[in-house]
Amino acid sequence: MAKVKKQPRPKAETPRGFRDYFGADVTERKAMLDAIAQVYHRYGFDPLETSAVETVEALGKFLPDVDRPNEGVFAWQEEDDGAWLALRYDLTAPLARVAAQYRNDLAFPYRRYAMGPVWRNEKPGPGRFRQFYQCDADTVGAPNVAADAEICAMLADVLEAVGIPRGDYIVRVNNRKVLNGVMEVAGVLDPSDHSRFEAERGIVLRAIDKLDRLGPDGVRALLGEGRKDDSGDFTKGAGLSPEQAETVMGFMDAKRDTGAATVARLRELVAGSQIGSDGVDELETISDLLDAQGYGADRAVIDPSVVRGLGYYTGPVFEAELTFEITGEDGRRQQFGSVAGGGRYDDLVKRFTGQEVPATGVSIGVDRLLAALRATGRVGSSAAGPVVVTVMDRDRMADYQAMVGELRDAGIRAEVYLGNPKNFGNQLKYADRRQAPIAVIEGGDEKENGVVQLKDLVLGAKLAENASLEEWKSQPAQITCVRGDLVAEVRQMLDRH
Repeated sequence: MAKVKKQPRPKAETPRGFRDYFGADVTERKAMLDAIAQVYHRYGFDPLETSAVETVEALGKFLPDVDRPNEGVFAWQEEDDGAWLALRYDLTAPLARVAAQYRNDLAFPYRRYAMGPVWRNEKPGPGRFRQFYQCDADTVGAPNVAADAEICAMLADVLEAVGIPRGDYIVRVNNRKVLNGVMEVAGVLDPSDHSRFEAERGIVLRAIDKLDRLGPDGVRALLGEGRKDDSGDFTKGAGLSPEQAETVMGFMDAKRDTGAATVARLRELVAGSQIGSDGVDELETISDLLDAQGYGADRAVIDPSVVRGLGYYTGPVFEAELTFEITGEDGRRQQFGSVAGGGRYDDLVKRFTGQEVPATGVSIGVDRLLAALRATGRVGSSAAGPVVVTVMDRDRMADYQAMVGELRDAGIRAEVYLGNPKNFGNQLKYADRRQAPIAVIEGGDEKENGVVQLKDLVLGAKLAENASLEEWKSQPAQITCVRGDLVAEVRQMLDRH
């Protein structure tokens, strides 16, 4: 009889491109998202939760530059009807589906915000995961650029609400119509037939979007024949002539010291293009509306270099950029960069209804923004763990549970040690690993005398590091208190931290 082959144990490892989030990661993210939600709520936006799964048909052509439905997303085909389903790629395509599906039930303009994970079936890399959080806010059904100006103002308020001070960020605003006007002047956009030069325009958009990383020379190469990177890989360019490329480069260099001067320069660049002129008018209106609300050049500016790579933006586009410097992985100082972006996408809902439905919105990169807060020390300090009630006598578990119940009822985070209580030293080691601020101790003698011992673990750690003998005696890290004063003494000890 053949010997049954033993199945190997599964490897305990995270799938490639995914990660696990532990206590502080989850807590800090939730606190940040709660602060953002308060701003959204204040602006009159309602929360929306959609399914993590959408039909590939609903996601449509707004996948990452691919033809096959299972590329770029995690997709599968249903056995019964052959329909393709996929994990959502972003939070915007589901909104378009919702706006179309419930158009007779929703109040338009429909203002919603959404927060949650999205999935992209792309090659992972350092800091690039296949699952990550997004935080979006959108207005559907508002054709006036006042809706875009409001999104920009709200984005500035969000950054300040989570702890990014004024001066450490800037909201940069542009308009895709202006760029279309420039491309019309450059001869790569035919207003009567937008399908002409479509491939070239896509390359132009992606090239401009890489200005910060590649610099003017790198972008100019991509506008022309192409560019070879440091590894030797060649990226095909848009094939523009030097004259056409300079027209586009002039657009990217159009930013001036004031918004009015930038607008004037853009009018020169799009002279003769109606769509370009319309875009400049919209930028001017947004600038005026922001100024009227107190969002001056220290918070929001017109910047022609903002393009946004996705193809569905049809008008104003914007990015929130953090302007402070951090030390990069290569040890060099560098500006932190973009943490949010968005724009107007008037054609997205039209796919479902056949009618144009104007929409505008913004998406915040949750992990990026959280990393920025950590880089500046605004979050990431050691989070206090729970007060740990130690177990000196396993037969008196009810007494210890009563203590922890009193602490919790008073709003104090607390837990009873539920491991093996035989070794008291292990209990204190556990408290240290949990970053507990206080350990509560009640042995038989304490119980008989109606007292408890409170061990201040935070103070004890500080004294152990650099305290003199006199300081050690004057600031005892362990005190005895009356059992009835447990909650008050613990609270007082926590307040000293």
